[in-house]
Amino acid sequence: MRLLAIETATEACSVAILVDGDVRERFEIAPRRHAELALPWAEQLLADAGVAKSQLDAIAVGRGPGAFTGVRLAIALAQGIALALDRPLLPVSTLAALAMRAEGGRIVAAIDARMGEVYLAAFARAGDDVVALGEEVVVKPDAAILPVGDCWHGVGTGFAAGDNALQARMQGRLATVDPQALPHAADVARLGALLFARGGAVAPERIEPAYLRNNVALTIAEQQALRASR
Repeated sequence: MRLLAIETATEACSVAILVDGDVRERFEIAPRRHAELALPWAEQLLADAGVAKSQLDAIAVGRGPGAFTGVRLAIALAQGIALALDRPLLPVSTLAALAMRAEGGRIVAAIDARMGEVYLAAFARAGDDVVALGEEVVVKPDAAILPVGDCWHGVGTGFAAGDNALQARMQGRLATVDPQALPHAADVARLGALLFARGGAVAPERIEPAYLRNNVALTIAEQQALRASR
């Protein structure tokens, strides 16, 4: 199994290649440099692994949620490569990839969505996989519907957003929290391989990005109202 994986939905840019279970990755926190870095990194990883593009079985991509431009870039790059090679795409949830960074069996993954909101989802670990326990949402931290029970493991920048509002809301339910964690293409590759084995590959033109939010920016009036409420 040979996969190329791309994840650019947050301030982190990462590209990975999976070859028969072995994963190599380039990762860097590089705001606004994703378009500059992703393709050269992919070329270098393939060269280092001795894998030609024509030998790839599929392209895995973090399909969001995340920053609008980052999600759009990852989808566009993955579609372009997949169409050129006549290969399928493996759309992987960015929140699921983030959940792979956490320890423990029950995980809440959260990404800072700006505009006073977070992207949020709960997962259960199942061997090398993570299984969604509900829908992915974009929500204000203090309005998030909390998962039942305790001993949850929080992961992602959503736990640092708004003066740690989500951490405060989940107080007593979190066993651990890593508010600095960001999604990695290495995990997109691993989840993509599992998706491929389940027959989850799709044609490049059929991939659906997960934006979750229709408005990608606040109006001036909305920004002023948000600042006034703090």
